[in-house]
Amino acid sequence: MRRIVILGSTGSIGTQAIEVIGRHRDRFTVVGLAAGGANPELLIEQARALRPVVVAVSDAEAADRVAEALPGQEIWVGPDAASELAAIDCDVVLNGITGAAGLGPTLATLHAGTTLALANKESLVIGGRLVTDAAAPGQIVPVDSEHSAFAQALRSGRAEEVQRLILTASGGPFRGFTAEQLRTVTPQQALAHPTWNMGRVVTINSATLVNKGLELIEAALLFGIDFADIEVVVHPQSVVHSMVEFRDGSTIAQCSPPDMKLPIALGLSWPERLGDVATACDWRSAATWTFEPLDAEVFPAVELARRAGIIGGIAPAVFNAANEVCVDAFCAGDLEFSGIVEVVADVLAAHGNESPATVSVASVLSADATARQAASERIKER
Repeated sequence: MRRIVILGSTGSIGTQAIEVIGRHRDRFTVVGLAAGGANPELLIEQARALRPVVVAVSDAEAADRVAEALPGQEIWVGPDAASELAAIDCDVVLNGITGAAGLGPTLATLHAGTTLALANKESLVIGGRLVTDAAAPGQIVPVDSEHSAFAQALRSGRAEEVQRLILTASGGPFRGFTAEQLRTVTPQQALAHPTWNMGRVVTINSATLVNKGLELIEAALLFGIDFADIEVVVHPQSVVHSMVEFRDGSTIAQCSPPDMKLPIALGLSWPERLGDVATACDWRSAATWTFEPLDAEVFPAVELARRAGIIGGIAPAVFNAANEVCVDAFCAGDLEFSGIVEVVADVLAAHGNESPATVSVASVLSADATARQAASERIKER
C-alpha cells in the first residue's frame, strides 16, 4: 500500500489522480491533500472521501471554510503549507501545483527522500541544478505525458545508445495560422485546445507553444540530454506522446489515446503498471497519424526556451516568470496573444544573463520577482 500526498488536489492533475486512486484503493492510500484554496468546496469533498491525515491550504480564508466543514481534520495553513506537507512520511508526492509555486514543495520532497511524481515542470525548469542535484537516481518520476513517454521508451536501451529525443507537440488550436492571424486570437480561442483538457495556464502555454519550450528544458534536465539532441515535431493527433531515437537508427515511440490518467498512474506506481487506467489504441479501426516540422518563425517560443536552457542559471526562471505574467495579462485583455512571447523575449534578453556565480533558491526567487516586474512594466508600455 503506497501512501500518497497530492499537491494541487483540486486542479486537473490532482482530480485525475484521485480518479486513478479511486480505482485502485487496494494499492494506494492518500495521507495528504494540498490546494491553493480557489475551490474549497471540492477540497472538502475530496477530504471527506479520502480521509487524509493532513489537508494543507495556502489561502487563510479558504482554510477557515475547510476547517468549518471538516471538524477534527488536521489543517495546515499558509504559503508554505504545501512544502511542509511534501516533507511528511509517505511513499510518493504527486506535485500537480501550477507554476513557480511548485519549487518549494519539489525541493522539500527530494530532501525528504520521497519519490516525486512530477507534474509541475516549472519547478524543475526554474530550479535546474538545484533540483537535479537534490534528487537521488530515479527519485523523480515524470508525469507530463511526453516525459513519461521518454521514461518508458528509454527502458529499451542503454543511455550511451541514445541518439536524440523527439518531443511531440499537438500544435495547439492555432496550428497552421500565420503570425498575422495570431495577433487577433482571443482568450476563448486559446483555451479551446483540440486534444487535451488542462488548466488555464497550461492550455494558454500550449497555444503559444511555451509549454513545449518548458518541456524541452525539462527533458534536457531529467534525462541529461544536450539541447541540440532534442527535436520538437508537430503531431496533431496526440497519440504518439514522444519518441527516443537510438544510434542504430531505431526509434521507440510510446503511443496511447490522449488521457493524462495513464502518465499519472505510472507516476504513482512506477516502475509497475496498473490495470484499468486508460483506453488503449483501437487497432481494428483505420487511423492516420501525421508528423510535421514546427514553424519556428510563427511559433518562436520553443527556440526561445532552448536559448534560455542553454544559457542556464536564472535564465529559465526569467523565461517562466515573464510568461506567467503575460498569460494573466492576455486572459485579462491587457495583452494580445502574440505579445506573450514578444514580452517574454524582451525580458529574457534584458535579464536572462544576470546569473550569479552560484544559483540558489534565493537567486531563483529573486530572478522570478525581477522578471515579473519587468514583464508587467513592458505590458504597460505596450
